Amino acid sequence: MADIKDPENTIILDTTKGQVVIKLRPDLAPKHVERIKTLAREGFYDGIVFHRVIDGFMAQVGCPHGTGTGGSKHPNLKQEFNAEPHVRGICSMARSQNPDSANSQFFIVFDDAGFLDRQYTVWGQVIEGMDNVDKIKRGEPVQNPDKITSMKVAADVK
Repeated sequence: MADIKDPENTIILDTTKGQVVIKLRPDLAPKHVERIKTLAREGFYDGIVFHRVIDGFMAQVGCPHGTGTGGSKHPNLKQEFNAEPHVRGICSMARSQNPDSANSQFFIVFDDAGFLDRQYTVWGQVIEGMDNVDKIKRGEPVQNPDKITSMKVAADVK
């Protein structure tokens, strides 16, 4: 298990490929981190599929329809673009063309994707289990996709 220094700002993501531990970065994107924690605590992500997974780029998840077209019951968030680079293991919010349209969908970067820098909101970093992210089935859309079985804030895990 990862050395969790701040359980309130750590996500335990259980997937069909294994566990992934994500360090949240409220210093970079406080409103986005709060949204991720709120949705995790509501159980929103439990059972949601990785609907868009592009080899060498990223794995996207968080659409309740499994298609990339939906979000949560909460309003969209204003962007919190920051200088954190999109490198392997970074967690960032998906959005439409509108910079203030992030809601519940996010992606985990497989490889450096500098072209996303300062255009998408980075809110976390995988600190353990990136090998499990690498195993997620690829596709756009993914056939018989992998999914999040449980997503919890580490402080809430007994």
